[in-house]
Amino acid sequence: MASSLHQLLKEEGFEKDKLLKNQPDDSTALPIYICHGRKSSEITEHKDEKTVIRNGSSVFSSFKPKSDEPVIDEAAIKAVISILGGYTGRYLKDESYRAMVKDKCTSCLLSRRKAGSDGGIFMNMELGIESIDKLVEDRGNKKELRMKLLRNSIRLLSIVASLNCEKSRNGSTCGVPHSHLSACAQLYLSIVYKLEKNHRLSARHLLQVFCDSAFLARTHLLPDLWDHFFLPHLLHLKVWYHKELEHLSNLGNALKETKMKALSKLYNDQMDMGTAMFAMYYKEWLKIGAKVPPVPTVPLPSSSSYGSSRRRSSESHASVSSINRNLYQTVFGATTEWQSMELDRRIRTSIDICRLEAEENEFKYENYNQNKKKIHRRSSSSHIHNTPKTELLPETQKSSHFRFFSCQSRPKGCLVNGKIDVRNNSMRKLEHLDLPLSDLSKAIATICSSDVLSDCEIAIRVMTKAWLDSHGDSTIEAALTKAPIIEGVLEVLFASNDDAVMELAILILAEFITRSKVNRQIILNSDPQLEIFLKLLKNSSLFLKAAVLLYLLRPKANQMISTEWIPLSLRVLEFGEHLQTLYTMRCSPQVAALYFLDQLLTGFNEDRNLENACQVVSLGGLNLLMRNVEFGGVLERNKAALIISCCIRADGSCRHYVADKLNKAALIELMVGNCKDSNGSVIALLTELLCLNRRTQMMKFLNELLRGWGGLNAMHILLACLHKALPEERPLVAALLLQLDLLGDPFRCSVYREEAVEVIIETLDCEKCNEKIQQQSAKALTMLGGRFSYMGEATTESWLLKQAGFHENLEDSFQKKEIGDNFLDEGEEEIENWQKKAAIALLNSGNKRFLAALSNSMAKDIPSLARASLVTIAWMSCFMHLAGDKDFQAMASSILTPRLLESSNPNRVLEERVLATFSLQQIRKSSAADGCDDGAEEEEGDLGDA
Repeated sequence: MASSLHQLLKEEGFEKDKLLKNQPDDSTALPIYICHGRKSSEITEHKDEKTVIRNGSSVFSSFKPKSDEPVIDEAAIKAVISILGGYTGRYLKDESYRAMVKDKCTSCLLSRRKAGSDGGIFMNMELGIESIDKLVEDRGNKKELRMKLLRNSIRLLSIVASLNCEKSRNGSTCGVPHSHLSACAQLYLSIVYKLEKNHRLSARHLLQVFCDSAFLARTHLLPDLWDHFFLPHLLHLKVWYHKELEHLSNLGNALKETKMKALSKLYNDQMDMGTAMFAMYYKEWLKIGAKVPPVPTVPLPSSSSYGSSRRRSSESHASVSSINRNLYQTVFGATTEWQSMELDRRIRTSIDICRLEAEENEFKYENYNQNKKKIHRRSSSSHIHNTPKTELLPETQKSSHFRFFSCQSRPKGCLVNGKIDVRNNSMRKLEHLDLPLSDLSKAIATICSSDVLSDCEIAIRVMTKAWLDSHGDSTIEAALTKAPIIEGVLEVLFASNDDAVMELAILILAEFITRSKVNRQIILNSDPQLEIFLKLLKNSSLFLKAAVLLYLLRPKANQMISTEWIPLSLRVLEFGEHLQTLYTMRCSPQVAALYFLDQLLTGFNEDRNLENACQVVSLGGLNLLMRNVEFGGVLERNKAALIISCCIRADGSCRHYVADKLNKAALIELMVGNCKDSNGSVIALLTELLCLNRRTQMMKFLNELLRGWGGLNAMHILLACLHKALPEERPLVAALLLQLDLLGDPFRCSVYREEAVEVIIETLDCEKCNEKIQQQSAKALTMLGGRFSYMGEATTESWLLKQAGFHENLEDSFQKKEIGDNFLDEGEEEIENWQKKAAIALLNSGNKRFLAALSNSMAKDIPSLARASLVTIAWMSCFMHLAGDKDFQAMASSILTPRLLESSNPNRVLEERVLATFSLQQIRKSSAADGCDDGAEEEEGDLGDA
């Protein structure tokens, strides 16, 4: 086994200069999906970075090591930081999770606390936690105050963490072990650095929790993280422990209790040691410019150390811990080399189990389905010996509702000589089979009852050949499409490592599914968490056909819980360009991948959907999705557009990368291609992409969109889209159309502008529109405001409050959002010019009706729409003097003033009062400037005293 991830990577041919040369032709390794071109707050420069490109996506980042020693790949480091950061990030977003973490730390400290002087340690801890909670709950603090709180928290918690130094590590304060105090302090230091967006340092402090007190961290503080991140490295200890427990169960009560206590202590000590070793291992990863550290080896404890006389020949094989399989596959892919090492280890373990069968009279094996019901299988009459019951191997434990196939399988002398080409020749080879189980009824009996894997694999071949020869005969179909047979085929799929057999099983199951919905439901009921399909999707030869088979089943999100689904789906999306033929039907694997991603990003609760979308972004899935917006069928292109919009909502910073790289003509073409269907997915994506914080990038995007597609006018296409749009889509389409129109002369009327403004006025009518339309109308008004943060959040209101002087005098009570570089001088002029053009167009085209619609929506007091209307009036009032004449100014004042006076009442929210007062002042200034004598007195502009 390779001693490090780098060595494993090297063995598989992924060296920097041999990446493509060593790639096998007949299999496709799971690539590293890292989007190197994307701009984000964490990665600001990529101009000098070179990448190896395959099929339009970035596969592997290149780096220049400072020496000949191996350096950890950046993609692997990002994967580790991403996994660990998910746990600290949850603290910032989830109030209940914050309370739970605080309660856990408090309980483990106070439960053991005794009277005595603590030297201020507990007070430091409490103050540090209090400062962090204040930072998390009040994001609107002034920058200087936030920095002060951050430094204070770090200083206080570092004092507590320092107790775990070499001199005082084994000591305690008031009865609380220093290791416990330090672990809690390290946990909160991780959260502090997450707030500071120092993700690497945050991850290192989180790993230090497991170094300081492994037992406390894995059993009390962070058990979920331990299960996900550390346990896969240490499964051999858990398997050993349960086998030892089973052995002790046969002893007398007195002796058993003593030995069980000794065994439990030995197991926990070894597990703690292994946890700490791997925590230190990954900490080494996260050092800047670190060399690849050696993989820790965590041996099995000696059974004699707790008084057991039991000997196991398998200990020498199972005692070595391996790299986390899931993490490795997420980053580097399920490669042939890795699978061969796993298979080799499984074979060795199976041999050892067979030896143990001769030594032991009885082993207990319990097999549960989803409802924990035991499945009793008949032993095959062809067995030379009775098939013994044995314990599942670690690889099969999590899918224990499938039958165990004995290691006493028949020799496969009857199989076809020579290697089978899985992709092309599986069906051809069936014609030459001369098998003992050539009778179909015997094959059916075998697949339903036998525990001998080789017999069941032969039965699959016989059944497949019978199906092909029947040419759709109803008798054969009725004989084969029964629940026990389908379940038997699934069990073989789960247990077999023969690609040819697995492909035949996939093909025949596809036939069953297309024949009847009942067969589809049998498969879903038999494999409710799709664990068989997870295995198949990791197979480098069969993953595309497996994806098509799974797509035929149309699984729902709640069956796709594993974190492996995102990278596996992206793998199918990357390499599934060509149609796959499954006997009588053909399907694109990319269609399947987009279905899976749609389920994963929209089928859970909001938090899980956002987490999955962030994972798509972090693995570089945006490049693949943008490619699928350009090519393929209309439905698939729409789905790709919808998934991209989900990704942007989850990680707002990626909208800049998408806006820059996405083919705008493809979006216009897609609108045309949708014909009578809704353009909802395209509109959703365009809406997200137009929330850019830099006006120059926004104008570039709009101009590229305006070029249209195939000589067709983009504005005309959007107008047609507006006419057929669903009611809730119309305000957003109108806002898009108006922004394209404003690239021209704002004083020159056009049919596009008139239609767009008319739709906006209609959708502001609260009495005629439902809640969904009202929300979209508010969003349309926000888009027209033209000011956004880097993450795409509207900042027009914050800008207005700043203009009113509100932030200067009342900043401590106002929780404002970061406006970022919207206030940079070089961008301010472009934004003001945009707002000026938008205000003139809206006021001239909408005139009295538009102002009345805004006033009425404020009067209805619908929270989102009323506030958006008030903000719109406020920024337009700054430019009202440029629209219309004296009569227009008087009309505008008469419509808006009563409503604004009402909004400035003391019983209103403070920010609303400031916005209303600011608007009134601007309207009066406009009236004074238009037609009043030169000596007209203007009111002062500072509303800080409002």
